[in-house]
Amino acid sequence: MTVPTVYRSQGSDRAVVPGWTNIVSGVSDAIELQLDLSSTDRAREQALLLIEYWATPNDLALQSLLPVRAFAGEPKGWCVFLPAQGRVLIRAIDPQPNPPLLAAHAINLDPETPVGTLVHVQVAFPGTAGNLNLQK
Repeated sequence: MTVPTVYRSQGSDRAVVPGWTNIVSGVSDAIELQLDLSSTDRAREQALLLIEYWATPNDLALQSLLPVRAFAGEPKGWCVFLPAQGRVLIRAIDPQPNPPLLAAHAINLDPETPVGTLVHVQVAFPGTAGNLNLQK
């Protein structure tokens, strides 16, 4: 079995979620969205992040699942690259407890965002360290 190549951000040395560069043809990436998982959530067994990029309100351009176990092998964390347009949705899901845990956040991307902008998304599941938070 061949292990897929993990691309790394040149600026942060974080692993790039596969497929999350140059999403929109002819539009350059402007934003590095860094996913920061709380230390209390790194021990979760079944949890994952669902990341969606909507180029327009009617156009889901990309969707990925990132298991929280992936953070154990990447101490610097994970990131995605986005153009300065559209919307990104991040959902933190843990189906293991009853009832399941879900936290969600939407980020509207401003077309005036300068190239090279870093956005940090602090991920903490409800009931452990609060809600899914966005800090820029």
